[in-house]
Amino acid sequence: MSDPITCPECDGEGGQRLGRLRIACRFCHGRGWVGAEHEPAEPPPPPAERPPAWEHRIWSDSATAAFPGCRYCLGTETVAHVDASTRTLVMTPCGCRTAGSSPASA
Repeated sequence: MSDPITCPECDGEGGQRLGRLRIACRFCHGRGWVGAEHEPAEPPPPPAERPPAWEHRIWSDSATAAFPGCRYCLGTETVAHVDASTRTLVMTPCGCRTAGSSPASA
């Protein structure tokens, strides 16, 4: 970590103005300075592995939890994912369609 210094990208202005719109500097994130705990040279910690979509915290919201369909396919009965080896979008039937119930809807 280093001591805070004026941002070299925006010269301490924190971004730029386009009329009434203010666009924050991508280097200092609008602070106008870098360093200390906001050191852009230090890589951020790696993100934790994301939980499956049906375990996302939005499902604990009472209005969202009342969703009647499968939480994995959101009622579409198909699941899409990108196959990294072929770089294509693959559509497959959801478990709720093929097995009658999905572990996601629990």
